[in-house]
Amino acid sequence: MRTVKITFFLLLLSLMGAVRAQQTDPIGTETVTVVKPYSPSVSDAFKIKRDPQINDSIVLQKKPVTYSIFSVPVASTFTPAKAKAARVERIPPPTLYNSYASVGLGNFNNAIVDFYTSREVGRDENLFDVGLTHFSSRGDIDSTPLDADFYNTDLEVSFAKKDRDINWSLGLDAGHQLYNWYGITEQAFTDAEDQMIDIDEQQNYFNVGAEAQLNLEDSFFKNGKVVLKRFWDAVESAENRAVLQSELELPISGELINIKANIDYVGGEFLNASLNSIENTAGINYGHLIVGVNPSFLVLRDELTLQLGANLVYGTDLERNNGSFFIYPAVTASYRILEDQVIAFGGITGELRQNSYQGFVGENPFVSPTLEIQPTDQQYEGYAGIKGQLLTNVGYKVKGFYRAENRRPLFLLNPQNLFRDDDEGYAFGNSFQVFYDDLRTLGLFAELNIDINRDFTLGFNAEYFNYNTETDNPAWNLPEIQGSLFMDYQITKQWFAGVNLFFVGEREDLQAVAAENTPPDQFVSTFVTLDSFFDANAHLGYRFNEQLSIFARVSNLANNNYQRWSNFRVQGFQALAGISYKFDF
Repeated sequence: MRTVKITFFLLLLSLMGAVRAQQTDPIGTETVTVVKPYSPSVSDAFKIKRDPQINDSIVLQKKPVTYSIFSVPVASTFTPAKAKAARVERIPPPTLYNSYASVGLGNFNNAIVDFYTSREVGRDENLFDVGLTHFSSRGDIDSTPLDADFYNTDLEVSFAKKDRDINWSLGLDAGHQLYNWYGITEQAFTDAEDQMIDIDEQQNYFNVGAEAQLNLEDSFFKNGKVVLKRFWDAVESAENRAVLQSELELPISGELINIKANIDYVGGEFLNASLNSIENTAGINYGHLIVGVNPSFLVLRDELTLQLGANLVYGTDLERNNGSFFIYPAVTASYRILEDQVIAFGGITGELRQNSYQGFVGENPFVSPTLEIQPTDQQYEGYAGIKGQLLTNVGYKVKGFYRAENRRPLFLLNPQNLFRDDDEGYAFGNSFQVFYDDLRTLGLFAELNIDINRDFTLGFNAEYFNYNTETDNPAWNLPEIQGSLFMDYQITKQWFAGVNLFFVGEREDLQAVAAENTPPDQFVSTFVTLDSFFDANAHLGYRFNEQLSIFARVSNLANNNYQRWSNFRVQGFQALAGISYKFDF
């Protein structure tokens, strides 16, 4: 302790001397020259040679700790079993082939040919497609002495290019159809054998067309489409048609404004006059132009989808040089009442629908080449219904509607006209005309689809119609009831089958005989009721592998020679077998 005091006293004297020196000695100036900056190295650092040793008089010793478990027995009836992980069945992806060919032959000399190929062109997503279909029959029908052959061949070629923001396609098609006006019986003539020989009942239809389509992404212009068609027959009838369609979509304040535009032209000529005319003095020329704009406003609110719009149309009869402006409603809505189980929907729409010779032939190939072509003014169609899923694999749809149409085309049997010099085989009451009437239709539609599993599907639908015409005539050749049922079943990996049933109710038609110096509404005529009919078709097939398969088809299982059109009975029981092959071409 004494040593500490002496040291402290000496330190105090030193500090006092330093303070006095600072007060008396002046501060001088010196110049310091740095020759080399100081760069310390590792060797300059102080190194600890070894770990220090701690000398402590008190050394703590670790006390060992002992743990023990206090177990209590618990009664338990649970016996764990070994778990086995479920194995996921790995299904290899199906092999896709770019080409397909099918050929089949049957009774009545029925034949089918189906070919399709799709090829990628270049490295981009460019597709070149070719499709060919043919269906023909050269069999006779006992109910008529005339030939009942038919041919239907169609060829389609298309090229499509798809990019990230734009895709476009160009297609060409050509077709040939052969039909006979065989709807006549031997009892229709007194000297049947001689007069039947003079009848030329064959008719040929030809068509060519081109179609171009453009679709854009991330643009207010959504799509555009151009269709050009040429249709003609073997008796110097011809028709041209051009259709231009486009669609714009404009987002405004979070909503979508959709604008569709349409230009539709059809024009043509028939060499011969209507069969209601005793003399074949002049042919029939027609031309119609329809220009329409359909703006609509889409509203999406939770469970509600509402589209409000109107269809503004101007229609011109180019032959008569007159036109009319039409405004049709275009309102549709749907509301989810119970998620996907119950969805209510409804709407009211209208349109000026373009009719054409080619369209009428597609519905009824036995029309005469003496038609009056006019557009149909569908003033409105109001409908409401519900749809949804009763179960995850059961879907349904029920709809009721009321439709008002002016100039609705109805197929009516042509009168037997033996005064004409057409030199064609359609003037013997064995062809159809188009009769225009103002029609009001009340209808009900119901549909049910069942997917029992991924290999078995079943569905059916039924329709009921109640007609009211302006002329108080029946709605010629329109059934009040019709329905269909279909079933597809993948029996095993190799075997597959299907059934298609359809029913058409009774229809009304009129058989008339033309007379000289008599207006058409005073021809001697008889009402004809066509019986309802039921047709059943089925198919069965077997796949040898992913590429090769065989199939068999049967039609009209009931062997019922029913009349699809008046005096035009169909072939009886038909059977056809063929082979299909998939390949890369």
